[in-house]
This record gives sequence, C-alpha cells and structure tokens, in this order.
Amino acid sequence: MTIPGAAKEIFATVSEWPGVEAHPHRFGGTEYRLGRREIGHVHGDTLVDIPFPTKVRDEVAAAGLAEPHHVLPESGWVSLYLREPADVAGAIELLKRSYEIAVAQTARRHEEP
Repeated sequence: MTIPGAAKEIFATVSEWPGVEAHPHRFGGTEYRLGRREIGHVHGDTLVDIPFPTKVRDEVAAAGLAEPHHVLPESGWVSLYLREPADVAGAIELLKRSYEIAVAQTARRHEEP
C-alpha cells in the first residue's frame, strides 16, 4: 500500500526546516541533508529511511516507531513503511529527531577549539 501524496507532504514540511536541502537520492526518491549530512530519504509514497546513532535506532525500534533498516539492519538506520496516513506524521517526527541530532552535533563541532 502507498499513501498518495506522502512524499509531497514530507517534502513540504522537511524542506522548511532551517538549513535543510532536498536532493535526488542515489537509489531513487528524495534525500534531505543538513550541510553534507543526510537526515533521511524518502522512496516515493512508500518508504522512509532515517539514520540515527545506534542507541537511538534501538529506542525507535523498541518503541515500534520504525524497524531496523530493510537492507542494513545492523546499521543505525531505520526504515518506516508508509502504510496509513498516520505513518506520514510518524516519518516527519522521526526525520525531525534526526535533524535535531544533526543540528546539535554540528553546534558541538563548531564549539570545539
């Protein structure tokens, strides 16, 4: 199942966040980056993949918000299949979490002497 318009809804939200740019993803779909760091990508109206530190990935998976990445389950990435409209909102929330982690890490890097 797909959620028609899911990718457009995600794009409309995520592309508004400060510093985020949308680019074509090498395996199809749209990739969202903060600088050179990817905060996630969307494969059409069906699938969202999001990178996290493995601790966060474990928390997200344990809470049932997403599952370990469909191809690289041992990595920090998670996959969220868009099966119902609520999944789009869930994907946006997880992308926001990835974004906030990226912003915090970038800020720490700039504070270091």
